[in-house]
Amino acid sequence: MTFRSPVSEYEFMLKHIVGFEEVAATDLFAEASDDMVTAILTEAGKMCDEVMAPLERPGDLNPAYLENGVVRTSPGFADGWRAIAEGGWLGMSAPQEHGGMGLPMTITSAVNEMMSGACLSLQLAPLMSQGQIEALDHHASDALKELYLPKLISGEWTGTMNLTEPQAGSDVGALSSKAVPNGDGTYAVTGQKIYITWGDNDFAGNVCHLVLARLPDGVPGTKGISLFLVPKFLPDDNGNPGKANSLKVVSLEHKLGLHGSPTCVMQYDGATGWLVGAEHGGMAAMFTMMNNARLGVGGQGVGIAEAAYQKALAYALERKQGKTPSGGIVDHADVRRMLMEMKADLFASRAILLACAQAIDMSTATGEADCKTRAAFLTPIAKAFGTDTGIRVADIGLQVHGGMGFIEETGAAQFCRDVRVTSIYEGTNGIQAMDLVARKMMDGGEMANRLMDEIEELAERARPTHPNMAEAVWQACESLREATDWLVGQGDLQNRFAGAVPYLRAFARVLGGHYHLMAALADKGGPREKLARFYIKRMLPEHVGLLQHAQEGIEGAMALTLDELAS
Repeated sequence: MTFRSPVSEYEFMLKHIVGFEEVAATDLFAEASDDMVTAILTEAGKMCDEVMAPLERPGDLNPAYLENGVVRTSPGFADGWRAIAEGGWLGMSAPQEHGGMGLPMTITSAVNEMMSGACLSLQLAPLMSQGQIEALDHHASDALKELYLPKLISGEWTGTMNLTEPQAGSDVGALSSKAVPNGDGTYAVTGQKIYITWGDNDFAGNVCHLVLARLPDGVPGTKGISLFLVPKFLPDDNGNPGKANSLKVVSLEHKLGLHGSPTCVMQYDGATGWLVGAEHGGMAAMFTMMNNARLGVGGQGVGIAEAAYQKALAYALERKQGKTPSGGIVDHADVRRMLMEMKADLFASRAILLACAQAIDMSTATGEADCKTRAAFLTPIAKAFGTDTGIRVADIGLQVHGGMGFIEETGAAQFCRDVRVTSIYEGTNGIQAMDLVARKMMDGGEMANRLMDEIEELAERARPTHPNMAEAVWQACESLREATDWLVGQGDLQNRFAGAVPYLRAFARVLGGHYHLMAALADKGGPREKLARFYIKRMLPEHVGLLQHAQEGIEGAMALTLDELAS
């Protein structure tokens, strides 16, 4: 099967679903015309289909490995990286003064998703660099920007982020890495980090690590953490890689999937680093990179869902079995149901992803607080629902293959293995849900209600032509509003946290219904209207059980004692 980047689907969504015309109407992104966007998506799609997609299977079968302290990457990955770099895809949203394109994040998200569907193991490398570019652009000194940004944007150097430590996990504040001033404006960074995606490679001139560590006067917890830029090779007076820094790759993690992406255990032994941002302000700087990555990881889930759907559909069309009009399994009712569910959730998750990116662009272009709050609210939903969709669609795709899906040679199982980690890294989906019902509702649910107002306004407009679908979306939104009010009214955050995951999924379900209804209005009588009807009638009702679960509070979840759990 040959992967095909869904360029036309993105064109439809940008034009009819997520309000990209508002982005293009701003002074900052005025050059993002329809013609330019189409040209960019088409060219990126061509690179994904012809260069990256052929690397996906070889990367799984020939994993990256560690040789004499250097990571050796999978066959063809160096050429793939060069194609990404030479096409300018690393710096799509990066500042133009340092060599970037200055494009909207909406377009970057579309291209990143296509790259994820083509070869997720390789796409992780540009995602890390893009996140570092944004963090440096917002928080680094001018001197660091001038030296590092052009090289990261061009792909001459690559970037990583180093948060997790063996004893800390998601509790970043429990880190033990230290940084001591050297007296010359640099710092000696010491500590061990784990799960470092693309912590090393054999195709870039330098690998630049963003490392969280604590200064001698740093207080315990996250408030005492600082961020440091620690390169593999120390730049010389001309800005070229010089002597090796005091860091090394200890080992590579043996993972369930993503074998082509080296995940490193990194050791820093008094390595020379430069402070990024303010002392003890590391989390603020790192969150810039993490939020970028969370949107990107949501796109990874959507990208894998696209690839898994394409492979499942191709197999269903060619597999002959049973008495059907075509003789193929594609005409079996249950197989058709699975394909429809895959396609419907793929649309919903992609729309949420792009809506979040569009809000980021509007915030960047206008500085309006409402746009910033909207983007922040949608980020955990885009990340969690996008990755959950990737996992579910990959699993259904394996089921469509039947027994052949369990056989590695078909490639269906690789999607399941590769996508599974996306719901874990960049903040587990449980953490995303807790963030949604706590931090993102510190406004008393104001942003949530504004989004629900928009959903109901569209439903009202759709009543004359699509009364049944409009009513279903409107009623689901009302139920969501009642659950939101209940959550906001809970003084004990544990009552919110116990139902956070089902609440986030319910919110995503209702948003999915909203965007499907919008598509039905734009494609009356067409395939998107038919898909919208399927989603709204068969998948949207899931919100009922989810919202009931969300409002049960903490008591039932803690009903069994620890002994009873173990009995």
